[in-house]
Amino acid sequence: MSTDTPPAARAEYRWWILVTVALAQLMIALDTTVMNIALPSVQRDLHYTDADREWIITAYSLAFGSLLLLSGRLADRFGRRNIFVIGLIGFAIASGIGGASTSFGMLVASRAVQGAFAALLAPAALSLLGTTFPGGTGQASRDRGRAFGVFASVGIAGTAVGLLVGGAITEYLSWRWTMYINIAFAIPAIIGAILLFRLSARGDNRDRIDFAGAVLVSGGLFGVVFGVSNVPNDGWGSPVTITFLAAGAVLLIAFVVVERRVVAPLLPLRVVLDRTRGAGFIGMFLGASAMLSAVFFMAYYVQTVLGYSAVRSGVAFLPLPITLVFVAAVIGPRLNRRVGPRIVVPIGMLLGATAMLLFSQITTADDYVGHLLPGLIILGAGLGILFPTNVNSATLGVRREDAGVASALVNTVQQVGGTIAVAVFNTVATTAATNYLTSHVPSPGVIADAAVHSYSIVFTSAAVLYVVGAVLTATINRSGLPSARFATTSGAGNGESSLPVGAEPGTIVG
Repeated sequence: MSTDTPPAARAEYRWWILVTVALAQLMIALDTTVMNIALPSVQRDLHYTDADREWIITAYSLAFGSLLLLSGRLADRFGRRNIFVIGLIGFAIASGIGGASTSFGMLVASRAVQGAFAALLAPAALSLLGTTFPGGTGQASRDRGRAFGVFASVGIAGTAVGLLVGGAITEYLSWRWTMYINIAFAIPAIIGAILLFRLSARGDNRDRIDFAGAVLVSGGLFGVVFGVSNVPNDGWGSPVTITFLAAGAVLLIAFVVVERRVVAPLLPLRVVLDRTRGAGFIGMFLGASAMLSAVFFMAYYVQTVLGYSAVRSGVAFLPLPITLVFVAAVIGPRLNRRVGPRIVVPIGMLLGATAMLLFSQITTADDYVGHLLPGLIILGAGLGILFPTNVNSATLGVRREDAGVASALVNTVQQVGGTIAVAVFNTVATTAATNYLTSHVPSPGVIADAAVHSYSIVFTSAAVLYVVGAVLTATINRSGLPSARFATTSGAGNGESSLPVGAEPGTIVG
């Protein structure tokens, strides 16, 4: 059985391995938001219409979300280190081409290629982290919690920091550097991967790839993501939206049926049917849905209603990633070692709900200190314990040969959840604003009032979503510490490994 790092190097170099995969995670996270503030500048340079501008974002998310599960299995089959390096190189090249784009079509194509290589990179990075920090009890459990806390906080904080970086780069350099900046992250990550990971020609999973499952799940996710992304343009009732959503749902149902029958499934159902991991996936889906929607609409609020510049908007968001990183690295791991996800995840969800309720009190007046600042700090604290815990739970205890696909599923639920939520909440906001305008007498400030009203409705809806997440995860999760359960139980009956992810048979855990 091959490994991605030499056994002697695991203890000595594993924190450098964390730095390497965190660089890749930061690059992917930045690219989800770094171009958002740059879009008006891009549009002026490349001369495309308002109807087309969403495709710069959608092209990336479509390729990323629809290819993740296949990419996770490729990492298991051909070696995580191999796929990791390929993903880094491809992402860097696509970023360079995108930055040099001379037309709208060239930029959209490069963004789609970026998304495809990000789909290769993300599950490989997370599964490498899981095999480097297998967990267990005692110091091993503490190290795994700390590593996953750093990894998750880098990913979520990078999404928020992307707004600041994108604004600063656009204002002081050029929008093209929002693409070129990825090369600066990719080069040291490639060097680190080459030096720290042993090249393995084959991965842990020697089974043939389930291409039927790959086609079904990729097509299904593409249909769902494309259908939802089409809603802001054509609405929920348009033939295009309905066709893609229905086709996506049918393909995903067919995927589940196929996975129950094939000998070597793309996504073994044992990965998701464990209650601890299932709750982790649900927590990631709902948590990312509410968080990404909040960041999306808050960015519009501070720029269009309060009149913040691109740089000032990014600075305004800084308390969120700063708090998130601190809580994820310092408080979250300690909390998880003592009480477990059944208590920790609902606490994070309820903190998120509290922040959303604070955001829902916004007005057309600039009351950053009164409403936005405390909300951002509380949201950062909630996400700082929520996301690392869910990532850890969703990947804990899987067989080594399933590590890549389990990691891919974490990224899939986060990406798809955020895309669906933004589209749904955008429809909610548009409807609320329209209703407000039709029920109020036209006046100089009524448009701004309608926008604030619509954002308030969105934040209230996000608070409800977090409360639902708290109830679901508290109900599904088992009591106690999952690391101890996976280290001491056999898992007989469901084909589950008794070891933490990446541990070899015969390992004495703890």
